[in-house]
Amino acid sequence: MTQSSDRQRKQPLPVPPLIPTTKPQGITDIDTETKVSSNNFFPTLDQKTNIPPEKFNIPDFDDDDFESDEQPEINETGLPPLNKIPPLAPPGRSPLNNQNISTKTANTVPVGRVPPLAPPRITTKPGETDVRKGSAMEKKPPMAAPPLRAGPQGGIRPSSPPPVGRSPGQPSLHELVQLAYDNGYSDVHLGVGELPRMRDRGDMLTLDEYPEIDLNTFMSWLREILREDEIQKFKKELEFDGATQYEFARVRINIFDTLRGPALVLRLIPLKILTLDQLRLPPIFRDICDAHKGLILVTGPTGSGKSTTLAAMVDHINTEHPKHIITIEDPVEFVHKSRKSLIKQREVGMHTLKFDNALKASLREDPDIILVGEMRDKETVNTALKAAQTGHLVMGTLHTNSAVKTLERIFTLYTAEEQPAMRSAIAES
Repeated sequence: MTQSSDRQRKQPLPVPPLIPTTKPQGITDIDTETKVSSNNFFPTLDQKTNIPPEKFNIPDFDDDDFESDEQPEINETGLPPLNKIPPLAPPGRSPLNNQNISTKTANTVPVGRVPPLAPPRITTKPGETDVRKGSAMEKKPPMAAPPLRAGPQGGIRPSSPPPVGRSPGQPSLHELVQLAYDNGYSDVHLGVGELPRMRDRGDMLTLDEYPEIDLNTFMSWLREILREDEIQKFKKELEFDGATQYEFARVRINIFDTLRGPALVLRLIPLKILTLDQLRLPPIFRDICDAHKGLILVTGPTGSGKSTTLAAMVDHINTEHPKHIITIEDPVEFVHKSRKSLIKQREVGMHTLKFDNALKASLREDPDIILVGEMRDKETVNTALKAAQTGHLVMGTLHTNSAVKTLERIFTLYTAEEQPAMRSAIAES
């Protein structure tokens, strides 16, 4: 009894009967294939469907899940292990059977296949906001407009080419001045559209061996003798007076504009100042130079030697008398070197701005002799007469042909009421 009871107690327990599997509540069998509309990626069921969990699975994935390349582990039952979550396959592959799924939209999709979710098409324009990320879309810079072409097509007037040097066959200005000096010519005439000409004892000579002067050649000649600011002054005022000096001669310059173009006249002035004896002037000129005060006027037409005569008289005083001589000229023609006298030469436009201002200032500079290049206006004549009446010797020039015409020229600068006083002033000087 005891053994039988022990055996009964050691026998294994009976296996409980298997419970027949039942269908989950709310799940029905699938009798027809699931149809997918071309405008809807999710399947619509015409009848009640029974989708077993091991046959149909719609994963919820985003972009970061596509980075893994591991293959899911599938056991014999067709389900992944419970302790591992299968990584999602990249778009175009099924997470269960690793088969390619066509991305093209079909009219029907068999049961168990999941249509891929294609990324939405970006329809925003550059500069608009991306709804998915909430940031501004990358805006491409606008294409730059092509540059306008110079000329009538582009609406831009082409700029003039920069000035060039002399034209072929044209000499330099230095060569022309040297030619005039070697042949004893007094003046050189140059102008755009003309042949070079020179004056020989009153006659004009044409230099046929040189071509006609063009603007580029003329401007190159100006750059030989003028500074850039002086060229700009001529372009602004259309006139210019000046002087320059070569190793063999000094040249007085006058530039002006004409109908054909700019023109240039050069007056050659010898560096060596001729004496009174070399000019064959009468002895009375020495007596005049010995005067202590008064007004000395040298008159005559253009080219008659007024400046040469005054230079010879100043040179005589510089050699014979210890004086202080101030010259105010426009421009300085003959250059004097101080010997027995002290000579200060001033040029209008370079050493003083106005002729009349320099003449008034000279009265406070302790002068003995004041040389005025030309009595050109009423103010100059007034100052010169005042200086002569106060004990200075004033020397100047006028463009008249005789002594009578010289007095008439001075009187015409004044009104009828002022002329009697001027006659007295001239007589006292």
